[in-house]
Amino acid sequence: MLKNLASALFLTERDASLDENAPKVAGRITTTIHKAKEVRPLVEKCITIAKKTIPSAEAAEKLETSAERGSDEWKKWRQSDEWQKWASARAPVVAARRRVIQLIGDKEAAKILFDSIAGRYVDRPGGYTRILRLATPRLGDAGQRAILELVGKNDRGSVAAEKPAFDDDEADDEVETTAAAATSEEAGDE
Repeated sequence: MLKNLASALFLTERDASLDENAPKVAGRITTTIHKAKEVRPLVEKCITIAKKTIPSAEAAEKLETSAERGSDEWKKWRQSDEWQKWASARAPVVAARRRVIQLIGDKEAAKILFDSIAGRYVDRPGGYTRILRLATPRLGDAGQRAILELVGKNDRGSVAAEKPAFDDDEADDEVETTAAAATSEEAGDE
């Protein structure tokens, strides 16, 4: 059950244009509060594993050939020492993908995790998910519901209120005149 919840959370990040059953909000699932608290460590562990492989993946990309697979140039590269370097640089990424697939049991979810989700959390040391309690209980058994979501995707930004702009310079002149009058009254009072 926990594997299915974790993979469902990662699968919400799928390309919505390719999937007719795409969720309304990507990176968010609704479940009970207890299930959300249980699956959270699994999700965090998978994201941490994927995040740690980013330097290895970048190093392997630099050593990769641009030749089309199966061509003579690619076959030549495959027999060279460059391929050996590429394979050793790529090995930690492959091992990590296999580990994540073992943890969540879904290859497509692991692909989405490594390709799109892990890159968002490179600078973040942890806390990749949040649990939000919902006010209304689940129908049927009145279980306490919650939303488990990935941090950073659906965050509300702080929007500063804009100061009103005056349409013409007359308003600026009135403000200056009022300020000058107030200054002269204070001088006259003394």
